[in-house]
Amino acid sequence: MAITPSSVRDLPVGLLGRAQAIQPHTVALRRTLHRRPELGLDLPATRDAVRDALADLPITLHLGESCTSVVGVIEGGRPGPTVLLRGDMDALPLQEDTGLEFASEVDGAMHACGHDTHVAMLASAARLLAEDRERLAGRVLLMFQPGEEGFHGARYMIEEGLLERYGPAGGPESAFALHISSTLPSGELHHRPGPIMAAADVVRVTVTGRGGHASAPQDACDPIPAAAAMVGALQTMLTRRIGPHDPAVLTIARITAGTTGNVIPETAELEGTLRTLSEPVRVQLRAEIEQVCRHLALAHGCTAEIEIEPGYPVTVNDPAAAEAVARVGGKILGEPRCAAMPTPIMGAEDFSYVLQRVPGALAFLGARPAGVAPDTAPPNHSNRVVFDESALPSGVAVYAGLALAALTA
Repeated sequence: MAITPSSVRDLPVGLLGRAQAIQPHTVALRRTLHRRPELGLDLPATRDAVRDALADLPITLHLGESCTSVVGVIEGGRPGPTVLLRGDMDALPLQEDTGLEFASEVDGAMHACGHDTHVAMLASAARLLAEDRERLAGRVLLMFQPGEEGFHGARYMIEEGLLERYGPAGGPESAFALHISSTLPSGELHHRPGPIMAAADVVRVTVTGRGGHASAPQDACDPIPAAAAMVGALQTMLTRRIGPHDPAVLTIARITAGTTGNVIPETAELEGTLRTLSEPVRVQLRAEIEQVCRHLALAHGCTAEIEIEPGYPVTVNDPAAAEAVARVGGKILGEPRCAAMPTPIMGAEDFSYVLQRVPGALAFLGARPAGVAPDTAPPNHSNRVVFDESALPSGVAVYAGLALAALTA
């Protein structure tokens, strides 16, 4: 059943207060995960922490086979559709420098994107939903997902049957995810219909020439001028091949060539990312990148090998689901605490794989610490990022509210 204005009006009174009452549980789990971050698809300690957090609840847990995912199923008191709620679990490979008392104890790993808060909020929302499960006409699917940071964890879970195995034929009727942000005002919910995050593909170019002595470039075929010309030409290509109303970002973030100052190298390498907000533009630009790089290399007497590694698809919110997020958020947090995003974010998110199959929406939850200005707050993925834990009950209540609004007749 869809989330309607009437189902939002009928949400239980005091949902945010109940989320605030279990804030010690939420914070404890968050800090446990923050101290012991894990990377990629293999997160055994994180998986066990999730199992422990849900152990006393009437929730059936299923463990992943190809990765350390956890799927929890909350069966309602009456039959009905399935709603999926996602919380990603993996950390990032960087050294924490926050000075927090619960900072990472693992060298080279940190929850710098806030996935520890996602897990904690979803686990606490599960606690509220388990208490209210007799109200539910259907089931809630709790998707605790590893490998969001570039490892395609959502795709692995879908391939294992996430959307077919735990409910009626046809899979979940709707799917929702929250993503915390250290730069948005704490406790605010930011949402939008349509594209909300970009597709991201990795671009690698190897330019091959002929090495030689730096004193005699005429006897060599220097790949460095060809690689340098590609950087500028690719930016020009964006402005001349794609209209201004189809946003795209191409960043060359690494250039590698040579070993010393008096040797012309044989090869030069470029690496970067292509970010787009529509599949047609994504396909077009991949072809344009190959053409520009190949022809520029030839113009310099070199050759170019181009590899474009597909990343996550565009994250596209279903308009009705995005409106449901706005309604539920407004009811629980108050209209002033909910804001429509004017533009998408050019970062990427593998919840996009779920939204390709299930109508749903992702929204952002602000958690900027008090007294910190937006332009000075370290952003997500910074080794100094700090999230305001007082925002967590807002996320807990919105997660629970979305499921209750969708499954309460």
